Amino acid sequence: MTIDQAQIEATKALQILVGWLTSPQFYAQIGAIILAVVVAHFANRQIKTRTPYFRCAPEKGALLKIRRWIYSCRDLLFPILAVLMLAIAVQVLESVVSSSWLARIAQSIAVIAVLYAAINRFITHPLVNAAARWIGIPIATLQVFGILGEFTVYLDSISLEAGNIRLSLFTLAKAAIFGGILFWLGRLSNDAGQRVIRKQEKLDIPTKELLAKIFQIVLFVLLFILLLQVLGLDLTALTIFGGALGVGLGFGLQQIASNFISGMILLFERSMKVGDYVELGSGMGGTLSEINMRSSTLQTGDGKDIMVPNEKFITSAFVNWTKSDRQRHEVIFSVPYGSDIHKIPELIIGAAARHRHILAKPSGPACEIRQFGEKGIQFAVSYWVAGTNGYLSEVHFLVWDTLKAAGIALVPIK
Repeated sequence: MTIDQAQIEATKALQILVGWLTSPQFYAQIGAIILAVVVAHFANRQIKTRTPYFRCAPEKGALLKIRRWIYSCRDLLFPILAVLMLAIAVQVLESVVSSSWLARIAQSIAVIAVLYAAINRFITHPLVNAAARWIGIPIATLQVFGILGEFTVYLDSISLEAGNIRLSLFTLAKAAIFGGILFWLGRLSNDAGQRVIRKQEKLDIPTKELLAKIFQIVLFVLLFILLLQVLGLDLTALTIFGGALGVGLGFGLQQIASNFISGMILLFERSMKVGDYVELGSGMGGTLSEINMRSSTLQTGDGKDIMVPNEKFITSAFVNWTKSDRQRHEVIFSVPYGSDIHKIPELIIGAAARHRHILAKPSGPACEIRQFGEKGIQFAVSYWVAGTNGYLSEVHFLVWDTLKAAGIALVPIK
């Protein structure tokens, strides 16, 4: 735009402004808007003061949930009344001065205020609330003022074309909005579906994990296809995407692909399952708590979580101590306050190590303090055995005899 064009546009704007300021209809609309807002404010105060449902938050009585919901709507009362009063003002202005454009703008702003108050009142999730305020409110504003269509056409005009593929700014905006919504819903659905699968008691743990991963993969593939349909993209474009993805896997993503495929192999092969005690060749070991798409998690005895790439379990040697018949058990006991608790672990570990069925690998017996109870200090001795027999009775006798010989009494745990 040149300087002369800018001067012409500025002159036109100034003439419009002067026309407004010298027009009786303009001042009539301003007065009607002020009167409508004042009446809405007065009515809002009277309703909140005189109506029991809005006066104070209900604490008890019949229909408590409905009354609390009505009370929660008190923030919406003023903008709703403003919309109604401005609607009346528009009708009056049309019949009296035949001009109501400024009152209609004020009414549109009041509608946006109703929407904003409703979002802040009823949408409590931080992410959804932020999305509604920063995405929903601007879209609603454009729609209320009647320029949403023109704005979308403008965004669609800014595009990048490569062969048969055309990507516009409008398409990218839709992808960001609907992609975020779909994959947020997908995450919620995935968490709910996996909880349902893992609650099926008739299935063993490896089958549950396998079904959970298959459910996760299928769900997100369907969401991706649905997103393409929402964006109006031709699914044949997936062939180009697949070729690019193949090149990417061949160069930079082979480790990710390898870990993903290794995770599926572990689930199908069942060489280990959640709950197994696994020890890697490097000496790291722990209980397998989950098998994810890229890595598996080992929980150590001191509370650490070790993330191990799935490929390690395919290409390297590891020991699964619980795959065959080894099991880990523990016996809990409590001693009175005043006992020499420093020598108890040494006494119990030494006695348990001499038991003929307690194993020295993957780790020997361990004894640790669990908590300080009401009547005594609680200990736990954990140990590994081979087979399904945990020898709990023998270990209980072992603890009793060892502490009795040391002059240490036992107290009830609870």
